[in-house]
Amino acid sequence: MIPHLGPIPTHELFVALGVSVAAGVFFLEARRRGHTDERLLHVVLGAVLGGALFMRMGTWLQHLDLRDNASLAEQWLHGNRSILGGLVGAWLGVHVAKRLTGYRLRTGDLFAPAVALGMAVGRIGCLLTEKPGTATGGGWGITLDPTGAAATQSVAGVPLHPSFVYEIVFHLAAFAVLWFWLRRRDLPSGETFVWYVAAYGAFRFVVEFVRGNEVAWMGLTRPQLFLAVTVPLVLARIAWQWRTGAYRVKDPSNESRETQPVEVTS
Repeated sequence: MIPHLGPIPTHELFVALGVSVAAGVFFLEARRRGHTDERLLHVVLGAVLGGALFMRMGTWLQHLDLRDNASLAEQWLHGNRSILGGLVGAWLGVHVAKRLTGYRLRTGDLFAPAVALGMAVGRIGCLLTEKPGTATGGGWGITLDPTGAAATQSVAGVPLHPSFVYEIVFHLAAFAVLWFWLRRRDLPSGETFVWYVAAYGAFRFVVEFVRGNEVAWMGLTRPQLFLAVTVPLVLARIAWQWRTGAYRVKDPSNESRETQPVEVTS
């Protein structure tokens, strides 16, 4: 475990790097697509602020009896961080910023590759500072010394699933698909982000089985319970869009025939 790189906390450093990388990819893609509205800066700030707030506060409600939960101040200062909470907060922050500034264009196609690459960078901080996962018999496991195991409440000397490596690989693959293929497809505006969220939600549900998080109910962790509700909703939305023909590739030849003037003879 590497809690600090010099005087800087490792996790916070890679989160900051991830946000910076995501912002760079966002504005690069916005420039490519000809989106030059200055209000986009406010949209990005809304995403960053919303993500930062919900990343900390998203895990506050741990118990049905509110007296068993930490105070809001304690949660903010010492609570666990949740990447799922951060994504929800960023989504809300974007919509609040759009409402306040009057920006109406969809930005999902700008955020999708940006978030994927930013998440890959940010998860390096998790890999270096947090509990890797559950025990594995595979040769690719991470083995912690007693100090690292005590710091992350893990088992020393036992190979553990490198769950954050799995996530880093997923996000890098998702970025490659989004950047080199999907962004050039004729899809409805904003839909690439919906696809990315659906894919990550399904992937994260599976990875949770080797993350070693606390089981909350019926053998599932709290992230899995959240995903068990939200992922089917996102998939249902994609299915509806597919059923209504939103993803149907348009034939340019048909469009040209439809737009040509009809010659009337008598």
